[in-house]
Amino acid sequence: MKVSSSGYYEWLTSLPSNRAIENQQLTKSIEQVFVSNRNVYGTRRIAKILAKNDILISKRRIGKLMASVGLVCKTKRRFKVTTDSKHNNPISPNLLERQFDVSKPDKYWVGDIAYIPTKTGWLYLATVIDLYSRQVIGWSMADNMKAKLVNDALTMAIWKRKPNKGLIWHSDRGSQYASDSHRAVLKDHGIIQSMI
Repeated sequence: MKVSSSGYYEWLTSLPSNRAIENQQLTKSIEQVFVSNRNVYGTRRIAKILAKNDILISKRRIGKLMASVGLVCKTKRRFKVTTDSKHNNPISPNLLERQFDVSKPDKYWVGDIAYIPTKTGWLYLATVIDLYSRQVIGWSMADNMKAKLVNDALTMAIWKRKPNKGLIWHSDRGSQYASDSHRAVLKDHGIIQSMI
């Protein structure tokens, strides 16, 4: 930067402008409102509360002042339903009956789908867990929740563990788990289906 010595020392000794002083005071008021409301209020709500106290300030300026001191409001994530249990496919009986203590590996496996928000949209993760060890033994990820997602996760677990016939596979009643293609994978490997 090309700054003269005299200009630099003048800047060091200069008093803050009226706008800078006003910004400091406003920032303190904004922080008080923000913290007293559990860090969840954004610019619109903060502007309303400040207006009630005769402090008129734009939402844009509040946003800039909040950013200058690192105030970011907590946001609630929208709940996303991952299970479509309103389908016409047959439902299997619940063979697990909440008996989660298992004495041997590869007797009971459970599966589920989790959703992961990303910048480009939702990513879905299907997992297979052996109830004996509580370890993930198969998984699959995709940008959709088609039956292939759960089929791939189960196929990975079967390939890794090579279970004996009679293994009980427990899941929710989602359309992926009730699909014909999923039931075909189970039938091919002698796996008994259970649903909650």
